[in-house]
Amino acid sequence: MSNTIKNLLEEERPYEKCGRFGAERLTDTELLAVMLRSGIKGKNALETAKRILYPDGGKGGLSRLPAYSKEALMKIPGIGEVKAVQIMCLCEMARRMAKEKAKEPLCFDKPETIAAYYMEDMRHLKQEELMLLMLNTKARLLGETKISKGTVNMSVISPRELFIEALQKNAVMIILLHNHPSGDPNPSREDILVTKKIAKAGELIGITLLDHIIIGDKTYVSLAEQGWI
Repeated sequence: MSNTIKNLLEEERPYEKCGRFGAERLTDTELLAVMLRSGIKGKNALETAKRILYPDGGKGGLSRLPAYSKEALMKIPGIGEVKAVQIMCLCEMARRMAKEKAKEPLCFDKPETIAAYYMEDMRHLKQEELMLLMLNTKARLLGETKISKGTVNMSVISPRELFIEALQKNAVMIILLHNHPSGDPNPSREDILVTKKIAKAGELIGITLLDHIIIGDKTYVSLAEQGWI
């Protein structure tokens, strides 16, 4: 059995299907197979693509791609370093396109636009990360910085560390943003307690905590909207 798409039946070839009906008619597996071009002996590109997207048999899809490291991809038969790098670049292009699309309506007093802008940066992260957004009097972004990485306990965050960064940027308002790797953005007890602690500390030095947004998998929670700030 040949391992190239060329030897599939014409009606099964992703290239021909795309040419006749448009890329939107291709399945997720067919889209990835077009990029892979070839598989290995005994398995064509469609079978290789299916193994990447659905390694557990039924669960997966394109949303699984960003979770792969280059090393993990290269362990899959038929995926060498070149194809692994191509897949990683494809994921990065998708992330940047989504972020660029969200950039235009970005408004820092609307949690939904902030969540949309940072969603693709944070929803695939395997560890918890905390971002600090620093704003001026007109709610314009002065800068952003990663405060912590790898913790699953917000109670270890020091308000002092946050406000040192904010004061260095002459910020008068800040927004906290962190992800829940589980995909569930609902705040924990620690999330709420730390948020209140930071908001209170900000009042003392004249820096307002506008919001604390938790990013889940294609969803978010605003602690300001929930009334915790």
